[in-house]
Amino acid sequence: PITALSGGERNRLLLARLFAKSTNLLIMDEPTNDLDIDTLEILEDLLLDYSGTLLLVSHDREFLNNLVTSTIALDGQGNAVEYVGGYDDWVRQSQASLKPSEPGKSFKTTVIDTIPEAKAEQNRKLSYKEQKAIEARQVELAELPARIEELEKEQAQIGRNMAETSFYQGDVEEIANTAARLKEIEDELAQAYQRWEELDNA
Repeated sequence: PITALSGGERNRLLLARLFAKSTNLLIMDEPTNDLDIDTLEILEDLLLDYSGTLLLVSHDREFLNNLVTSTIALDGQGNAVEYVGGYDDWVRQSQASLKPSEPGKSFKTTVIDTIPEAKAEQNRKLSYKEQKAIEARQVELAELPARIEELEKEQAQIGRNMAETSFYQGDVEEIANTAARLKEIEDELAQAYQRWEELDNA
């Protein structure tokens, strides 16, 4: 059952469902978190073979070096600059672009905080309404695995029933209702997994 899975196992399940779908765009935020080495290698191979566009956020430098063809980095002054290649390529190119203003003098850079309002917003105490919204999301996230497990059990039971030869010898209306319910479960599961991913990344 899903409720018995660890955080890493749940992430692997989400990845498996993700790559089971046909897409031309993937957006991944720290996909290597909680993955063991074997699963990480499988993920890397899958992404290398992926023919669509991949937008990737990761702290894993080696993972970035092995996969990405361009890197978008913040320069500390409110600008986003695109560089060709992975993390190491970005480091080389960004360092090469730094030139001293006078020969013989070391070049010093200063990171300018251009968004003090954002820090003030982070330090601001949450309102009662905001706290309740966060608590509601946490409750929903905690309840989703059980809901998904319940739907998958019902889906499996319907599948077993429909696999019986006698099923199609029954009432036509009942057969149609069962097939319709199976479709509803598939839609509900897709929505539940999508919501789980949204809440987990919030």
